[in-house]
Amino acid sequence: MTKTCENAVILFARDPILGKVKTRLSSFLDEETILQLYICFLHDSLDKIRQVKNADLFVGVSPSNESEFFTGTLSADMRLFVQEGNDLGDKMRRAIQDRFEEGYGRAVIIGSDSPSLPVSYIERALGSDKDIVLGPSTDGGYYLIGMRGKLTEVFDGVAWGTGKVLRETCERLEREKAELEVLPVWYDIDDPDDLKFFKTHLQLIEQAGLGKAGETGKLLDKILPNP
Repeated sequence: MTKTCENAVILFARDPILGKVKTRLSSFLDEETILQLYICFLHDSLDKIRQVKNADLFVGVSPSNESEFFTGTLSADMRLFVQEGNDLGDKMRRAIQDRFEEGYGRAVIIGSDSPSLPVSYIERALGSDKDIVLGPSTDGGYYLIGMRGKLTEVFDGVAWGTGKVLRETCERLEREKAELEVLPVWYDIDDPDDLKFFKTHLQLIEQAGLGKAGETGKLLDKILPNP
């Protein structure tokens, strides 16, 4: 894939392998259903980034593409790469730095745990004139990070996988004196309560005419019937 835009949107995802994804749902769903659910997350997340205007699209998979899911799923306008680094922060740093080295002016990373994320939030991040954009999530982390022009070092000294991620990142930004734009709060789906909320939210979004429930919504109707 050749560079066609100034903006790069990167979807971070895990290779969909049985027993290796969304393990915090294992007390609520069997492994096969969890795998089907995560594959739906991926389909909806890929569909989401395809709707973003004026951006080249990338998918960073971890730990590898062993399942070959992405080989058969990505369209020609998407580039697949394997995430490299010792932890999540290191992996994001490398992914953003690689895009800047390729000549992109803005790089935005989102995860695959927020398949209902509005496309407008991604486009707002791409249009920001700030050094860095963060989309805070309800669990104390962030669902989106974007940088403009150069890498801002915010990834060291962060307790990844905890509720301190956003706070520690903002503290680092203050020390770096970087200009920050904060997007509206959104949510990840990690545990059974998140999943139940997610189903209700998807139904409300569809009823309000604000979007479609997608592949995830169809599966949730089967595995989480309404009371």
